[in-house]
Amino acid sequence: MIKEQYQQTPQDVWQKKNGLIAKSYKLKRELVDEFKSACEQQGISQASAISEFMNSFIQSNKMQSSE
Repeated sequence: MIKEQYQQTPQDVWQKKNGLIAKSYKLKRELVDEFKSACEQQGISQASAISEFMNSFIQSNKMQSSE
């Protein structure tokens, strides 16, 4: 049996080096469509908006748990 070897692209190497990973979530289509539209209106990427939310959520929970 021959084991196929995955060849990394330069993009794969860069993403790994910079700690980037892909995540998959199941969300309601209406929510996703509205989020995409809102991001486009603001001129920001969906990834940056999600990252900003995650950082904000983490920080607010750190404050709550330290009280």
